[in-house]
Amino acid sequence: MPIKTSDDKILETLNATGWKRTITAHQLGITIRQLQSRIKQLRGKGYEIPDSPYTGIPYDKLDHFAPPVGFQAKAVSTLHGPDGEVKAQWVKSSVDEVKQKEIVEAAIRTLCESIPRAKPLTPPKSCHERLCNVYTITDAHIGMYAWAPETGADWDLTLAEKIIGGCFEQMIAASPAAGVAIVNQMGDFLHTDSFKALTPASGHLLDADSRYQKIVEVAVRVLRRMVTLALKRHARVIVNLLDANHDPVGETWLRVMFAALYENEPRVTVNQSPSPYVAHRHGRTMIAFHHGHGAKKDKLPLLFASRFPEMWGGTTHRYCHVGHLHHVDEKEHAGMIVTQHPTLAAADTYAARSGWDSKRAATAITYHDEHGEVARAVVRPEMLAA
Repeated sequence: MPIKTSDDKILETLNATGWKRTITAHQLGITIRQLQSRIKQLRGKGYEIPDSPYTGIPYDKLDHFAPPVGFQAKAVSTLHGPDGEVKAQWVKSSVDEVKQKEIVEAAIRTLCESIPRAKPLTPPKSCHERLCNVYTITDAHIGMYAWAPETGADWDLTLAEKIIGGCFEQMIAASPAAGVAIVNQMGDFLHTDSFKALTPASGHLLDADSRYQKIVEVAVRVLRRMVTLALKRHARVIVNLLDANHDPVGETWLRVMFAALYENEPRVTVNQSPSPYVAHRHGRTMIAFHHGHGAKKDKLPLLFASRFPEMWGGTTHRYCHVGHLHHVDEKEHAGMIVTQHPTLAAADTYAARSGWDSKRAATAITYHDEHGEVARAVVRPEMLAA
């Protein structure tokens, strides 16, 4: 039976419904298939039929598909009948990673509004203002489980809290009372990034200890202890919480949470940059940081020179700290020394079975505003029992 609805009426109703075919057909009293046929006729008559804002596919090929928040339309599959009519249609969606990260950050900021702010602590009586201590904790993998008979050493939530906190305290005690301290948490602080014990990008199965909430509680408690110890020893404290491959979402909420927590503490600065490449200038000394999962070590000097040209040009001593690979490696490149730090965590099953053995340690490095590196303090888990 022919459709008596005018072209103008169809266009008017489509515009009113935002080109939602199901609603339009219902309002016009026709079937979706009939509406689809009329849309094709309108396009043939020269009417401009807008494309979908989600996929660029014409509306007469794709129903108005609004993907859930945090997703985006990816592709469409259409089943046509003998006469070219649309029989069925499947719209495929995928995760919109940028949008999801924005949603997570917005939610975290809202939640952090209710976090009680830490009260300012009394600053130390005297500090060496020309010195800056960088206390590096990288690849702590809080929440990872390791069994000594299989991996060579045990690791769980209890051990992580004891060893990371204890080693940080020893680094503080072994280093001079510098005017500036950088609590350099360089990523992979948490072993998992969600309730699923999988790597975020590749979906590899992880050896996890306990529930995610308990992992979060231990991570926050350990980090707060580190900042408190630094505040008691140093005049200013900068907190790095770097983007990494095991816990990109975890590092996001840690940055926002700790910025809110120390909002009323003028001596604490939480670096909230989402960039995986950050840098700090201490007089004539440039100190750069990257977890190590992005640009290769030999590419980092030029990358930091490009991203921080004024800092690079205004300094004579330049250093870059990375982690990720869990073992020590240090090389002087043209213009910058790149130091790869080890981890305090034990090896997991994958590392142990792959033969990736390394000495566990954490290193504090002291920089002078004029002369660059002037001292180091290395702490190992075995020292805690001494």
